Amino acid sequence: MSLARRLFAESLGSLLLTGVVIGSGILAVRLADGNEAVALLANTGATAAILYVLITALGPISGAHFNPAVTLVMALRRSIEPSEAVFYVIAQICGCILGALLAHAMFELPLLQTGSHERSGLAQGLSEGVATFALVLAILLVSRARVSAVPAAVALTIAAGYWWTASTSFANPAITIARAMSDTFAGIRPEDTPLFIAAQLAGALLGSMAAWLVLRQPHSGRELS
Repeated sequence: MSLARRLFAESLGSLLLTGVVIGSGILAVRLADGNEAVALLANTGATAAILYVLITALGPISGAHFNPAVTLVMALRRSIEPSEAVFYVIAQICGCILGALLAHAMFELPLLQTGSHERSGLAQGLSEGVATFALVLAILLVSRARVSAVPAAVALTIAAGYWWTASTSFANPAITIARAMSDTFAGIRPEDTPLFIAAQLAGALLGSMAAWLVLRQPHSGRELS
């Protein structure tokens, strides 16, 4: 598969994912009549659903990362060349930003916005580290056990993360950047994004390490094959 086709798949998937995350948040708030639990439930369902579809559809083309933290792990595991990983990350960020603009356009909101939802503090950072740890661990372990189950595993991990982490599980540096450009239910203040991104990358690395420890052969440094 050519790099151009893979990059297009990554940008397209990132665009649609972000459009759903932000767009469903906007509609959920409008319909929930102030009930944030109902709004979050709707946002969760839409996000999990599109993740399953996008990973199933685009996984065979690009690997369906849609996430710089996942791409970093795959580069470290030599599943993708470092030079290609850089282009993946650029495609993901651009796709996510376009997804935010698309969501705003669909709901007749100003295209360019700045997030004002405060998500600061140690608990938020810890939550993002844990959420990304769980995501990467699920991807690596489930892909080794049954590749066909990865789309469901990722969708369910993110759905659970919406409810068991204080940050509602962004778990993705590219979508964090895009959500800082949206003053909606799914948004985040730009000043809070460095903590989120640092925690996400740390969580991804720890998740990869944990997967290696689980999968390695007894008395050997090699992974199960």
